Amino acid sequence: MTPEAEQQRPEERLERAVRAAEQALIEYEIAVETFRIEVDNFSRLHHQRLGPMYARLEELDAQIAEARAERSGDPEDRRKAEELRARVMPMPDVEELFHGWMDGGGLFPEAAAMLTDQPVRPPQRVRPSDEARRLYRELARKAHPDLAQEDGERKRREEFITRVNAAYARGEEALLRELAEEWEAGPAPAAPGPSAGDELYARLEWLSERKELLTEVARTLEEGAIGSMLRLAPDDPDRLLEEIAEQLLTEVRSREAELAELLGQE
Repeated sequence: MTPEAEQQRPEERLERAVRAAEQALIEYEIAVETFRIEVDNFSRLHHQRLGPMYARLEELDAQIAEARAERSGDPEDRRKAEELRARVMPMPDVEELFHGWMDGGGLFPEAAAMLTDQPVRPPQRVRPSDEARRLYRELARKAHPDLAQEDGERKRREEFITRVNAAYARGEEALLRELAEEWEAGPAPAAPGPSAGDELYARLEWLSERKELLTEVARTLEEGAIGSMLRLAPDDPDRLLEEIAEQLLTEVRSREAELAELLGQE
């Protein structure tokens, strides 16, 4: 082996380490972004499906406290009743909060029907299909901005990936196919040129910092209320929603019976 070849080996090994770190980071980013979108979609479905039930329970709690305060005349009971009533007072933008199930005047007919076991159109399903997931992952691997070597190419990739993320979040499988065709027809990524040792070390440092940031994002998602619920049933989150809905409906009926009893005694 020539002295020149001996001098090249450390830099070549460093380049391979950088490439491997890049691919590992991209895979991790895909996993984190996929989970983030799943959390967003599950949160939307959770509010649509269960929001009216939580609202009904709060209303019943306030009515029960008011009935008890009326019967007892106790100042402490009145204070508790006022406190619970304040929680269910109409709030600004409540219609947006419950995604069309409720406004400042109370539950919409669809929500009331759901609470009384009447037929109701379920919330729109926005969870991406398996094929959409496959297309998304493939596009993310091919067009990821971290693979760019020039600012212009990075900008092009960032804009493209933004469109890919939006299509995936909406579950638009057909649009993801169109984006895949668009990418294949576009300019090929620039071939990486030789990198100096200091640039490679700087690149490894950036990749490490990016991984730490993503780890924190993933931890926040997983420890959040919706993320924790989603992790209980990752393969069938719809069933988890149904089970929670059944539990809440049981609580609603129990509160209604308690209120009826109080009013009857009064």
